[in-house]
Amino acid sequence: MGTLSKLRRMVRRDGLSVREASKKLGIARNTAARWLAVDQMVEPKYPKRVTVQSILDPYKEQLSNWLKADSHRGKRDRRTTKALFEAVRALGYSGSRGPVYEFCKHWRDEQTNKSRHAGFVPMSYELGEAFQFDWSCEYAFIEGLRRRLEVAHVKLASSRAFVMVAYYTQSHEMLFDAHARAFEIFGAIPKRGIYDNMKTAVDKVGPGKQRSVNARFESMTGHYLFEAEFCNRAAGWEKGIVEKNVQDRRRGIWREVSERRWVDLDELNVWVRQACLKAWQEIKHPEWPELTGADVWQDEQVRLMPCPTPFNGYIEQPVLVSPTSLIHYQRNRYSVPCEWINSTVSLRAYPAHLLVVAADGECVTLKRSFERDQTIYDWTHYISLIERKPGALRNAAPFKSMPEPLLELQRQLLKNPGGDRVMAKVLNAVTLHGLEPVVVAVELALQAGRISGEHVLNILYRLQEPGKQVQELPMVIELVEPPQADVHRYDALRPNKGGDHVQ
Repeated sequence: MGTLSKLRRMVRRDGLSVREASKKLGIARNTAARWLAVDQMVEPKYPKRVTVQSILDPYKEQLSNWLKADSHRGKRDRRTTKALFEAVRALGYSGSRGPVYEFCKHWRDEQTNKSRHAGFVPMSYELGEAFQFDWSCEYAFIEGLRRRLEVAHVKLASSRAFVMVAYYTQSHEMLFDAHARAFEIFGAIPKRGIYDNMKTAVDKVGPGKQRSVNARFESMTGHYLFEAEFCNRAAGWEKGIVEKNVQDRRRGIWREVSERRWVDLDELNVWVRQACLKAWQEIKHPEWPELTGADVWQDEQVRLMPCPTPFNGYIEQPVLVSPTSLIHYQRNRYSVPCEWINSTVSLRAYPAHLLVVAADGECVTLKRSFERDQTIYDWTHYISLIERKPGALRNAAPFKSMPEPLLELQRQLLKNPGGDRVMAKVLNAVTLHGLEPVVVAVELALQAGRISGEHVLNILYRLQEPGKQVQELPMVIELVEPPQADVHRYDALRPNKGGDHVQ
């Protein structure tokens, strides 16, 4: 249209000939004459160009598949255009690299300019109606190491009050504990919970809204009396409130967490809890800017359901006790009482500890470790076994973690023949009197320089049963007439009063 406008001005306004004007504009004279023959400004129409088949056409589909596969990889793992050119040549392409480079550039430009997201509908929630839950992956320095943490986010959809709790994994017991902590802080429970299709809650995703919900997760929802609602596949915007909370807290609270050093996970969670409560007081509510999240939360509290006792959120599974009195759980080994050897026990996993229950109801609590390939011994579990096999005491791995006084006593006793049996007797006293009194008795024996089992046990018995003091009883009967000495009264006891008797 621009060329036609210039042509009409040159010929009809400036008086140039058609030949001169077409020469200046670089178009054919016949074309210029045909355009000028039309009185009105009409956009010229050209015949459709016949597409000539390219030598690259048989390989374009394969190139598109390669480019699409690379788009899902990290930038360092994506193939360059040169690598794609070499690959397509291996398939039989005999042309130059120009068409391949042009096709790849055009495909990438289309993906860049392509609309990636559909439209969204704004959501609004009534007070006390729902909360949203999500996980995020964060990092922090705990016990001197940079560790990966799974952080649970629970956020009220209306007041925007939120709670964060960090764990080492996303297993069921962590999920249940996160809900218990959040409901404790909120002081009540909304009527609905909105989740994505996480494996700890959904066993199988069906068509539409059909879900096969995990039995333990269903037990938790029944305990707290809220209804669980799951988003559609790849539709995180349906719980966009908590999704945004993940981004905001990563820039705020978690940035400070990553800059500090923490003794353990409990210390970190205590600090994060206080930081969340402080944020409620500072963050303005998006719908009522004049109010903070804490102000709206006060109004929402009265519309929530009352909070019952925390859900006993453990995961139970049977485990076999090995001949070395160990059980295996998540790539770690834990010792249990040796009386349970070669039996099947019930293992209940909690976020911070393991509860092992035997067939007769006896149970022990073990501190849970989230490291890998660790063996955690409790030497008291092997005392009854070492009584039957005292010779194993010299190199027994569990007993290397005994208190230092017991280790020193063991070193002294094992220098003499039969010292292992004597040490076994001392250890057996731990099951009868407790660890602390035995350690005190051993320390006193070592200070006295008398290294023998009898001496240790003697001190222990004296510590357990100190000398009893005689308590004087108050006199309640007063003596009025003192007794008189009369030896003749004994004659009344003789059967033969008149006979002789031996003097």
